[in-house]
Amino acid sequence: MNSIAVYSSKGGVGKTATAVNLAYGSSRRGKRTLLCDMDPQGAASFYYHVSTKGKFTKKQFMKGRLKKFICTTSYPNLELLPAHFSFRKMDLALDSDRKNELKELFNSIADRYDVLIFDCPPNMTLLSENLVTAADQVVMPVIPTTLSIRALAQLMRFFDKIDADQNKLRAFFSMVERRKRMHVDMVRTYRKKKVFFKSIVPYLADVEKMGINRAPVAATIPGSPAAVAYDRLWMEIWKRRVCE
Repeated sequence: MNSIAVYSSKGGVGKTATAVNLAYGSSRRGKRTLLCDMDPQGAASFYYHVSTKGKFTKKQFMKGRLKKFICTTSYPNLELLPAHFSFRKMDLALDSDRKNELKELFNSIADRYDVLIFDCPPNMTLLSENLVTAADQVVMPVIPTTLSIRALAQLMRFFDKIDADQNKLRAFFSMVERRKRMHVDMVRTYRKKKVFFKSIVPYLADVEKMGINRAPVAATIPGSPAAVAYDRLWMEIWKRRVCE
């Protein structure tokens, strides 16, 4: 199983839209895919019309009772582990001395999936540390602005602090507006750096409409520039996967 954490400590960068569309791209190519909504806001679950099943809470999650709460979606090969509001206190349930705690929990279902995608909450906490450790790849959406570039630098320092492998971190430019000179200049300056994927996701209304359609863009508007952009990003991520 190849695990991918879509992460950013900065909100409003298209993190959940990325996780939702990458999960769809993975499943559409026949990969058995599980999207794990770790953000207590539950936006990824909302997009896929999935709500918490039964009494799934932080407590149930930490006991490793995942299988019975995994939900099907409307799309073949794609299942979802929904978020719960109690996840906001997940740090209190984690053991600060066990960096692999979440990785061990998800190993129990590893044989059921080819790809696991985490939609991570936008913070830098013990939960973030566990998700970064559990993932084979960490993918960060970056808007071409000073604060978003700064957030990437902070994440790289966070990797050093927790002794995580920098090689599994990759970023890509998200919500790019080519009419803005600052965006164009930032992309030109940073895109060639090793940490960045070549793929760029432009700022498009089709992505914003996901909240109305409650579906990945490729499911509602196949062939659109947004669908093509996320598809290219998925292929780039898949080609550099750590686990075969």
